[in-house]
Amino acid sequence: MNKKTLIWVTSLLCLLPIAFSVAVYSSLPEQIAIHWNNAGTPDSFVHKAIAAFGIPLLFLIINLFSKIRLLNDPKGESQSQAIKRFAIWLIPALSVILVPVTLSIAMGADIPIVMISTLLVGILMVIIGNYLPKSRQNYTIGIKLPWTLNDADNWNKTHRLAGYLWIIGGLLLIACNFLLRGAIAQLSVTAIIVAMLILTPILYSYMQYTHMRVKK
Repeated sequence: MNKKTLIWVTSLLCLLPIAFSVAVYSSLPEQIAIHWNNAGTPDSFVHKAIAAFGIPLLFLIINLFSKIRLLNDPKGESQSQAIKRFAIWLIPALSVILVPVTLSIAMGADIPIVMISTLLVGILMVIIGNYLPKSRQNYTIGIKLPWTLNDADNWNKTHRLAGYLWIIGGLLLIACNFLLRGAIAQLSVTAIIVAMLILTPILYSYMQYTHMRVKK
């Protein structure tokens, strides 16, 4: 599939939930929740037109921006094809899943949004963790720090460590999703794990960078 076709297909997928929006629009309440607090209670609302049609359009904009960067990365040719496929289809998949779920909850469907969110994050982390060690230096996907972009060895070591950490962290999130009770506990654990998985590789990468400077 060439670049132009890929952009068209992924963009159409981002807009696909609009068909669901049109079908249920008359049944939607005037205000629709788009954010939930730590207790799982809605705390941010928008007009139903924005939720039904604006959110898919927002996913479309994000998709176009990400595809332009990804498909025109000067180092993209050396990137793992599995990672590129994951990055290409992630945004359309989120649009197809999240928009119908949001509208269904607004219509009264009993969907545990906090559990779904943390479970989805956990699954994504396992998938990303599996692909991170295969990532090669590029300007679009990965842990893009001055010292990882400037040193292939630093990049490879950092992504290898991050891959293991993200798989473990994702599995922990999935397990906690079933073991912990209460939205506050689930979201608190999620925030702690995600923060550690972001900060640890950055700190490790910087330590590798400073160690190499001392050796020189």
